[in-house]
Amino acid sequence: MKPALPTLFISHGAPTLLIDPVPTRDFLATLGADMPRPQGIVCISAHWTTRAPLTTHTAQPDLIYDFGGFPDELYRMTYPAPGNPSLAERVTQLLENRGIETGRDMARGLDHGAWVPLKLMYPHADIPVVQLSVQPHLGPAHHAAIGAALRPLREEGVLILASGSATHNLRDFFGRALDAPPPQYVKEFDDWLCRAVEADDRDSLLEYRDRGPNALANHPTPEHFLPLFVAMGAGGQGRVLHRAFTYGVISMGAFAWE
Repeated sequence: MKPALPTLFISHGAPTLLIDPVPTRDFLATLGADMPRPQGIVCISAHWTTRAPLTTHTAQPDLIYDFGGFPDELYRMTYPAPGNPSLAERVTQLLENRGIETGRDMARGLDHGAWVPLKLMYPHADIPVVQLSVQPHLGPAHHAAIGAALRPLREEGVLILASGSATHNLRDFFGRALDAPPPQYVKEFDDWLCRAVEADDRDSLLEYRDRGPNALANHPTPEHFLPLFVAMGAGGQGRVLHRAFTYGVISMGAFAWE
């Protein structure tokens, strides 16, 4: 039997990650090759929020260019990865088996929280991709329970890829240079997050709003942090894969649970 795949949380940053000369671009460009090749990918993206978890059952998903004001070349980019309705149905069944209300989306494509990092990780676009939505109103424990329900996928050659941002305060984003150093409130939260992941301190992570330093300053809204709990819930011991910052306030941290 092949070993179970790790689960991943990666920070996808701005769509310009695909063209910016930053360390995270180089990291993601080698990450896929450094791992066993998955047979399919379930991507939990911060950019799809719904009342209850939904999966994409699209056989050939289009790209969603869900951003504005960026260089024209980003809107010309393609990522023709196939979908996998059978894998989407497997996700649906696993969630329903745990009593988690869920549903099916028969038309949605891939948003930039999915296709931007995947274009770096798997540039040939030859691995089927299914997206799973997040529920900002339901909190960390709900998303950890989703991850626990999806854990069997790891034994089935499916990569659970959570895509969000380790810190994400866009109110403090404007006017900062791409390579600006992180302000103290960002660095303190990022340091705490890395320690908590490597210590497997799940209680602290689940209660990040109360226990994480400057938590609300770093995540005024939760949607970019909640995918992390799906990856955590589906995996075992956590470890830090990558640390970097863009525009000072955006931590590009990446983590694996094995």
